[in-house]
Amino acid sequence: MLESHHLIALATTAMPFGKYQGRMLIDVPEDYLLWLSQQGFPSGQLGGLLALALEVRREGLEGLIRPMKKPRRR
Repeated sequence: MLESHHLIALATTAMPFGKYQGRMLIDVPEDYLLWLSQQGFPSGQLGGLLALALEVRREGLEGLIRPMKKPRRR
């Protein structure tokens, strides 16, 4: 079941590995998420969030989540 804390997690959880390590999950490019889905998302919460990020990107809803991101420090 989709809950608000899942959407917040997309905006505040950094990708822990790979080419886009350090980017918030909502900012991982769709083509990379598609590739990961073909390889098999990791198990657990991270895999669920990556799958959700892909669905949000497919539907063009990332603009609703980006305002939830923490401001970047300079």
